[in-house]
Amino acid sequence: MIYISVAEAAKKWGISERSVRNYCALGRVAGARLSGKTWEIPDTAEKPERAVRSDKKRTLLDILREEKASRLSGGIYHRVQIDLTYNSNHIEGSRLTHDETRYIFETNTIGLSEKAVNVDDIIETSNHFRCIDCMIDNAHLAPTEKYIKELHFLLKSGTSDSRLDWFRVGEYKRLANEVGGMDTTEPVAVEGEMRALLDSYNKKKEKSLEDILAFHVAFERIHPFQDGNGRVGRLIMFGECLRHNVTPFIIDEEHKLFYYRGLKEWDREKGYLIDTCLSAQDKFKAILKKFNIDN
Repeated sequence: MIYISVAEAAKKWGISERSVRNYCALGRVAGARLSGKTWEIPDTAEKPERAVRSDKKRTLLDILREEKASRLSGGIYHRVQIDLTYNSNHIEGSRLTHDETRYIFETNTIGLSEKAVNVDDIIETSNHFRCIDCMIDNAHLAPTEKYIKELHFLLKSGTSDSRLDWFRVGEYKRLANEVGGMDTTEPVAVEGEMRALLDSYNKKKEKSLEDILAFHVAFERIHPFQDGNGRVGRLIMFGECLRHNVTPFIIDEEHKLFYYRGLKEWDREKGYLIDTCLSAQDKFKAILKKFNIDN
């Protein structure tokens, strides 16, 4: 397939480049894909029809995309960027506070106290904001290996890990690793197990919360990357909730230990993880209520 640029599509359709980017972000250009920060558009794609007002309820994904496109400050997109980034990084050991995370997002500068901070914490915070944008842009599509690898590439680019010869940014692991004292899939078998997991998961069109959690557990047990699996896995999980109109949730410090127990005990008792995520859902619903969003 031949792809054209946003500028070429704008000229072809007689609209502004901003409109083309917005159409792509809203999933209204068939086959459009995001490569890094650039939209690639099939040369056969047709100009989207102008939106017609209707009584159709806007989904949370619709709202996130609209606020992302307009860079609205103080809305739910703003809140998700800060809360999801802070909590997902924090439970993996980041020492940045919630306020420091907010400052980086809002000002694109670093405002720290006199404490020592690992540079990787700052880089991965900035990178995680980009990961959330990527997740929102792709949330209307079934997850693929390419998308999952892109999330990892965005998250780990520029970190000290990325400068290690054996660390593969945006690619599956080379060395065996473990999580929570448990063995994970051997590197040689990762590609096959990931393809089998995605094929099985994507066969079912409609997904429940339990389906999404089952995928997350399987992903974390494979542990396909050398590092960053937890954060990539939670981004996928959030995006899948958006795609299937399931209320998303953020695993915070309150839920951290219960979340880890739920992952470990899934085969014996699914209720541990399900109940933990339902509790996290309740907290997120309270946030949505503040923004007058029904989900």
